[in-house]
Amino acid sequence: MAAWRRAAPWAAKNADGAIALVLAIVVGVLGVIPEDVFGKDGADVQQQLVSAATLLILALVATALLRDRQRQAPVERTITSGALADLPARLHRLDQIDTLVTGTRKALDALQLVRVLGSRQEIAQAHAEARKDTTRWSFKGGTGTYLRAVTLPECVAAARRVKRHLTVRVEVIDPTNAEVCETYAHYRRSLSDTPDGTGETWTTDRVRKESYATILAAFWHRQRYGLLDIGVGLSETMTTFRWDLSATRLIMTVEDPNRAMTALAGTFYYENCDTELRLSFEQARRVPLEMYKKVPLSDEPTVEEVQELFERTGVALPRSYNEHDVVDIARKALRALNPYAP
Repeated sequence: MAAWRRAAPWAAKNADGAIALVLAIVVGVLGVIPEDVFGKDGADVQQQLVSAATLLILALVATALLRDRQRQAPVERTITSGALADLPARLHRLDQIDTLVTGTRKALDALQLVRVLGSRQEIAQAHAEARKDTTRWSFKGGTGTYLRAVTLPECVAAARRVKRHLTVRVEVIDPTNAEVCETYAHYRRSLSDTPDGTGETWTTDRVRKESYATILAAFWHRQRYGLLDIGVGLSETMTTFRWDLSATRLIMTVEDPNRAMTALAGTFYYENCDTELRLSFEQARRVPLEMYKKVPLSDEPTVEEVQELFERTGVALPRSYNEHDVVDIARKALRALNPYAP
């Protein structure tokens, strides 16, 4: 009785299917009953009963199919007129959301690739990664001490090993402009009046000599490596930042040797700094490095060679400079000390 109570609701809801199932069982039973049970013409009677029951089963199955189709028709109309009709608009909104997500992801990636460096070791590592396999370098800063001590020699040496073209653009303070040299020296002294990593303090004379040394180093390296395309621009204003930009990354340093910022190529910050350095270099007074063949320099430039170089390139040394000053400039140009060495 309990089983019947559980089965009764299902049977009432699916009467046609239930009847078809019962008839199928009856047909099966009729098929296995011996023919003599139905009398003299038992075979014919049995065949007629099976055929009639089969037709009835087929009728019930057809009725069930028609009923199910009738039930599904409203659902199909609802789907067709509702969800499917709204599908183009929903797909358009999904495209808009996808575009927004993509743009947001790119912005976040760009922000993540502008990273603050917090130690000498991190800054040195960033410079080493920037120099690796680079084909170009742009610098803008004060006098280019680190450029002469590390960047330029190592980039040229790496390019020479694989016979690779190297483009370098350098912008430093104009050493013939006493006012900007004094402004820069005063700024550096205001931050620290103790000697820096080179063992020297900042004076107007030192600023001049450091800038002269950068010009001399550019000529010297240009004469010794034919695939080096180097340009030097002289600025009438000073900057508190130093930009070093290679083909792969940008490094922006300040006077604090333990603080810097770096960005990888392709980021928003890198591309805009690249544009800034290009425009700034175009506005600077250009040193005529194309004259490098007319003012040859020895491996150890003599006083006369250095004096002639600056005289013929229009960046004459002060008249007060003696032989000792010229030797000091040559030393700074070719044997500069790394100001950030530990």
